[in-house]
Amino acid sequence: MSAAPLSTPALRDALAGVKALLAETAVARDRAGGTAKAERDAIRRSGLLTLAVPRAHGGHGEGWPAILGAVRELAQVDSALAHLFAFQHLMVASVLLYGNPEQQAALLAATVAGPAFWGNALNPLDRRTTLTPRADGGWILDGTKSFCSGASDSDLLLVSADGPDGVLRILAIPTKRAGIAVLDDWDAIGQRQTDSGTVTFTGVAVEAAEILGPPGPFGGTPSTLRPCIAQSILASIYLGIAEGALAAARDFTLTEGRPWRASGVTNAADDPYLLHHYGELQLAVAGADALAGHALDRLQAAWERGRELTPTERGETALAVATFKLAAARAGLDGATRLFDVTGARGTAARYGFDRFWRNIRTHSLHDPLDYKLKELGVWALTGALPEPGFYS
Repeated sequence: MSAAPLSTPALRDALAGVKALLAETAVARDRAGGTAKAERDAIRRSGLLTLAVPRAHGGHGEGWPAILGAVRELAQVDSALAHLFAFQHLMVASVLLYGNPEQQAALLAATVAGPAFWGNALNPLDRRTTLTPRADGGWILDGTKSFCSGASDSDLLLVSADGPDGVLRILAIPTKRAGIAVLDDWDAIGQRQTDSGTVTFTGVAVEAAEILGPPGPFGGTPSTLRPCIAQSILASIYLGIAEGALAAARDFTLTEGRPWRASGVTNAADDPYLLHHYGELQLAVAGADALAGHALDRLQAAWERGRELTPTERGETALAVATFKLAAARAGLDGATRLFDVTGARGTAARYGFDRFWRNIRTHSLHDPLDYKLKELGVWALTGALPEPGFYS
C-alpha cells in the first residue's frame, strides 16, 4: 500500500523490528490484556518515540505521513500497541501546538533524553479534574480522568483540567508525582493493552510553568490542528486493522483454506464466492488508502503553515481527515467481519485470534461517533460549510 516510509534506513529497520516483535505475541497478549511492559520497553529502545520531535530539539523531525504510516504498519499486527505508539506523537504535537518556547524546549528535551513515553489524560469530555490556585502562584490538581490511554508505565502525562474560572487548561507533569494513581481498570472487549483506564489526582502539586501556554489550547487556528492529528491517528489505526485482517485472511486461504464442496473447484483460491469477498476487501482497503494519502498530505501542509494557517485551510484539512476516517472505519469493520466469511468455521479457532481484529476495530471506532463525521460531510456536501473546530473535529 502507499503509506509514506520513514526517512532513513535505520528508522525503517527499527520499525520493522518492532513490528516483527509485536506480531510474535500479539494473539497471546491480546488474550491476556494488561500492560505490555516488555513491548513498551522495546519501543523505547527502538528510537521511534521521538519521530515527531523536531530535529532542532534532538528528534527525528519526521512528517505526519511517515509517522502515521508507521502507526498503520504496527496496527496491522497489534492495534493496541499501535495506539500507544501513535498517542506518543500526539502528545509531542500537543506540546508543540500549546506550549510556549521554554516549555517546548524542556519537555522535548525530556522526551528525547528518556526516551520518555507519554501517557494521555487529556479527555475534554471528562470534566472531573479541577485546578485550585495556591498562594505561591502554583496550583493543586484534584479529580479523576477516564480513558487515559497509555498512562500505565508512562513517564509523563498530558492532563486537562478546569480552573476556577471554568476554562479548560492543559498541563504536562511527571506520571510518578505524588498524588497521582494510575488504576488498572481497563476492561473493554478490544484494544486490551492500551491501558486506557482511570487516573486519579489527589492534591497534586502543579507549578505555573507546567500549564501549557501561551498559546495553550485556545490560541487561535494553529492550536485547533490537534484534533486533525488525533482523528488522523484513529483513521490510520483503522486502516492498519483492515490491512491486518486482509493479510490474515489471505494467509489462511492460501495455506489452510478449503473450497466449499458445491463450488466445483479443488483449491480455495479458486472458489468464486471467496474471490468475491476478497474483491470487496481489496476495494475497501484501496479506497481508504487513497483517501489516507490525500488527508495526510493536507495535514502535513497545514502543519507546515504554522502560525500562518487559515481557518479555511484548517477546515479543508478536517474535512479530508473525516473522509479518510469514515472510509478506514468502514474498511476495518467490514474486513474484520469478512475475515470469517473467507476463513469459515475453522477460522473461529481461538489459536488464530482472528476475533481480535473485529473486537479492536469495534472498540476503537466508537472513540467518537462516526455518525457525526457523516454529519460533517453531509453539511459540507449540501451547504459547503467546513467543520467547526472542536476537540473531536
